[in-house]
Amino acid sequence: QVTLAESGGGSVQAGGSLRLSCVASRYDSRRYCMGWFRQGPGKERERVATINHDGSNTRYGDSVEGRFTITKDSAKNALYLEMTSLKPEDTAMYFCAADETSWRSVCLGGPGAYPYWGQGTQVTVSA
Repeated sequence: QVTLAESGGGSVQAGGSLRLSCVASRYDSRRYCMGWFRQGPGKERERVATINHDGSNTRYGDSVEGRFTITKDSAKNALYLEMTSLKPEDTAMYFCAADETSWRSVCLGGPGAYPYWGQGTQVTVSA
């Protein structure tokens, strides 16, 4: 059974930075897209960023473009999200997600395309 474990969330002031990590078990991240999604109170889950199997293609949600960076270390089966210039509207539960269709050049953006999910890590940004 594939498991994803996120870490790195916390509380920061606006303008601050955080780095989220996700480690996958029983999963070969070299073959698949992975991504970060978030869900704020009363909101739908939305894509933050996705990265394809070899890291050559990344996509970002409009609201985080230029502030967040997604990377992966396939040797460690790990996924990262570097978040800078954080805003109060970035407050949400952040989830790591993994695909099961191998070798996509471009990752799908909808959360429904990802069968594997972590438990989430909370990010709170205060004004």
